[in-house]
This record gives sequence, C-alpha cells and structure tokens, in this order.
Amino acid sequence: MGNNDVRADDKWPQSHRGDRNVGAQFATRSQIIARHGMAATSIPLVTQIALDILKKGGSAVDAAIAANAATGLMEPTGSGIGGDIFAIVWDPETKKLYGLNGSGRSPMGMSYDDLALALKKRGLTAIPSFGSLPVSVPGTVDGWFELHGKFGKLTMKENLAPAISYAREGVPLTQLITYYMTVAGKRYLDPESGVEETENFLKTYYPNGKAPVEGQIFKNPDLANTLSMIADGGRDIFYKGVIADTMDSYMKRIGGRLRKADFVAHYSEWVEPQSVNYRGYDVFELPPNGQGIAALQQLNILEGYDLRAMGHNSADYLHVHAESKKLAFEDRARFYADPTYYKAPLEHLLSKEYAAERRTLIDMKTVIREVKYPDPDVLQNGDTIYLTVADKDGMMVSLIQSNYRGMGSGLVPDGLGFMFQDRGQLFTLKKGHPNVYAPGKRPFHTIIPAFVMKDGKPLMSFGLMGGGMQPQGHAQIITNMIDFGMNVQEAGDVARYRHDGSSQPTGEIMTDGGILNVESGIEAGVVAELRARGHNVKVGKGGYGGYQMILWDEKLGVYKGASEMRKDGQAAGY
Repeated sequence: MGNNDVRADDKWPQSHRGDRNVGAQFATRSQIIARHGMAATSIPLVTQIALDILKKGGSAVDAAIAANAATGLMEPTGSGIGGDIFAIVWDPETKKLYGLNGSGRSPMGMSYDDLALALKKRGLTAIPSFGSLPVSVPGTVDGWFELHGKFGKLTMKENLAPAISYAREGVPLTQLITYYMTVAGKRYLDPESGVEETENFLKTYYPNGKAPVEGQIFKNPDLANTLSMIADGGRDIFYKGVIADTMDSYMKRIGGRLRKADFVAHYSEWVEPQSVNYRGYDVFELPPNGQGIAALQQLNILEGYDLRAMGHNSADYLHVHAESKKLAFEDRARFYADPTYYKAPLEHLLSKEYAAERRTLIDMKTVIREVKYPDPDVLQNGDTIYLTVADKDGMMVSLIQSNYRGMGSGLVPDGLGFMFQDRGQLFTLKKGHPNVYAPGKRPFHTIIPAFVMKDGKPLMSFGLMGGGMQPQGHAQIITNMIDFGMNVQEAGDVARYRHDGSSQPTGEIMTDGGILNVESGIEAGVVAELRARGHNVKVGKGGYGGYQMILWDEKLGVYKGASEMRKDGQAAGY
C-alpha cells in the first residue's frame, strides 16, 4: 500500500487531480468556518492540541504555546526549543496589538576577531551553516513565558502536558517530515559539514541508526524530560538552572563558545508592530532585527498599480511583484539589523513618498539587474513553522518559530532532546555594516508573523514560512485577498512566485537581476513573456513556503481558517 521511496508528486501526473464542485479549482478544499475558536498549524495533531487547550478554558496564547511545544516534537525539521520565536497578539481586553521579539544573541565571549580566527582555521570566509559557530542563544522558552505572563489563563504545566505526553508515548511522523529529516541527516553526517558532534543527533532523531520513515512512531524521552523540567521550574531552569548548566557543559565539551552567562543574560523584548495602509487595510509586521518591514515596503510600492486590471499571475502582475520585491530587499540588505546596535530609518522606509520614489525605478518592459548603493544567497531556504490561534473572547495570536536552516546547527546538547539553532549564520563579516557580527548581538532574522486590521478592528492573523520567501509571500497573500477577493484557502493554494538573488544583509550584492522562480501553475505563455522582458525564470516545486491564516468575519460572527497543501497542516475550529 504505497511506496515510501517514491514521492507522490514524482509518481503521478498533475492531470490526475480531481475537480471541485464549487469554489476556485486550484483550491485544495473549502475554508474552515467556526464560531468559538480556531487553530491553524502545520501538523494536524498539533491543531487538535490547540483546540483541546481552548476547550479547556485556555486563551489563544495558551493554545499557541501548547501547539508550538508539540510542533517542536512532531516537526523538528522546522522548530524546537533550541530556536527563536516572534509573535503578534491581538488582545480584545485592551484592544491593542502586542509584538514580541524572542530572538537570541551571539556568544558574549566570542569577539569579531575570535570568530574571524576560527573561520580562518577552517578555511572559511563566511559563517557556516552548521556546527557551533552559527549557534546563538535559544529564545523560544523565554518567549513562551513572556507571552504566558501577559495573556495566559492555564498553567504552563497544562500547556506543556500534551507535548510531554506525545514525546513519551510517541507520535507517527508524516511523509513530509521524514523526507526533511532524511535530508537534514545527510547534511549533518557529511564529514565536511563542520558539525563537531553527531552522536546526540543520531540518538535523538535516528534512534534505529537511520532516518525514520513515514508512519514510524517517533519518541523523544529526552525532550519529554526537558519540557517537564520547564513545566515545573519555569523559564529560569532553562536559562539559569540545570538545563543551562547542561548546555554550558556541552558547548565546552565540543569547543563551542556559548556559555551559561549567555543564557543568564538573555531576555525577550516587547516591540511595537509597524504598519502601512494598503487600500484601506492596515497590515502589521514586527520591526528589525526581523525582515517584516520588507513586506510593508513591497506593498507600498505595489499600491501604485492596478493589479486587478493586470490579472492574477499575469506577466505584468508577476513583473511588478518581483521588481518591487527587489527594491524592498535592497533596503533589507542595507538597514535591517539588531536595533540595539543600529536604528533603521523606519519612518522613511515605510513612507508613501519613498515608495513612490522607488516605484519610478520599475520599467514594465525590462528587469532591474542592479540597484546602485554605496553599501550593501544564503537566506532563501530557512525551515520554519508558523501557527495562528483565535479564542472565544476574540484574542488572536500570530506566532512563528524556527531553528533556521535545516533542523538547526546539527548539535543536540547532552540528554536534552532538542537541537541548537544556526541563526548566527545570518550575520555579515563586513565591518561597518549594521548587521556585522558582534558579541551579544541579535543576528538579522527571517521569521516574521503578520496581522491585518480594518477600521481599527482585528481582521487577519497569518504567516507564510520559508526564509527570504516570507516577505514576498506575505505580499502575495495580501494582494490575493484584497485585490482579487480570494478567500483564506484560495489565497494560500494559488500558484506563487519566489524571487531569489537579491542583495542580502550578509553582504551579497545583486548584479544580475536574480532568479524568478514560479510554480507550475503559472501559464507557459506568461513564463515566455517574463523571459522576453529579461527575467531569469525557473519553473518548479519547492521553496514557496507554507501558509496558515485565521480571519475574523465580524459581520457573520465566525472565524475562517486555512492551512495550505504545501505542508502537512490543518485548520480546524469548534
């Protein structure tokens, strides 16, 4: 009954797809509609956990924490407590949006010169993807407790109980997750990977000595023990107690530079979400060190075009989307960094006047190959999870969490059951750049939650995962819904584009216009026209992110939710 060695999309042609009776034919299903609560996550079992927490009387934040903890077990390829977290929360009591930056910092004991020397010894000129050099302090656990302290109703023991139970009893792994676990293992176990120690990875994720297969029951008793300690001892046991001691000892053993002092010094930050108005809708993102502002800059540029008249996924539509993305990403490359070290000129970057000025650089007949700047692609393939939850009181949570590339650094601290992130790869070594490496600094970040309000009221909580795909994905979702009237499911399922090769906060400069990737749903004639304008177009699957959304329909008094087909997700409510 099926062959695990053959991916379904390689075995069956697109022509085997069935027809829908109503709605857009490209949509995989109808949007989900419910009155009292809604959850949309990338794993169906996780969605059920979130709903159970809501039905137990938990807030949307409680459910989001429970879901995130469980996702770290069930989707370790994109998440876990070794990574960072960001969130936007609509609080119906104060009628306000709150933003949380839960990203960690580089080792305080590793100077720029220390890092440069370590790289030189390895024959490297940039921070590597794996091993100890890109590891920064994990911010997720502290982020959970910050969110819970403001908005939680249940205890953290209750919120973490489902993940602990599944970690002990085991959970069947999905087709997609086992595929990515196999890919990750090949990278870490490569003798050239730079990962200093892999025995813990094998013990935790390859318990039978090889990559798990679809449907295999995966247990992680070490993670269950770690989450149990956190449930009992709070965030301090992770950052100041026995877990911090274990992480410190592990780093000393393998020659890494993180120390207990780095964990003790860690803190999350509540930040003010930034917004622009797009055709009457207020779209919110978090400020740097994340990249959310790029989505807002892109929308500001796109607002000057009649996208509906161009036609969805037409050559004109894709052209202005890709060109506006290039322009937004040039500023992303120059200005986005830890605000403690550099204050980006956000007011100017988000102004309509600046957008109008940048729009003049777009020529409908040809492509932008290079944008001349006196200052300034490794960012396109991040592995991330996004989830959103809404409760009966109207609280809505937009939460994103990641270990970054692959499953993370490849390093699993002794007996703890999770992997350290490799987010520090996103520093640049270019001195004088806002995002240059420094000890105790937060790197440029790709993961971004989003939120939309209309006339001062909450409307949409959504996100789209996938490294540098995220801002351009957010812009596509917004235009799909606002310009073309798609529902929440259709907006995620329709064919997308992804532009790669822009200038980067790590120092790379675009000189050739980059690559415009499109999914196979883009018509052949459109591809030909884009190529005639000078776009380097590639058609194929993979790398277009994964999307979830919850929309509050005030008129009907219901939530509408969606999770798209590119991942294993599910939206459900009650």
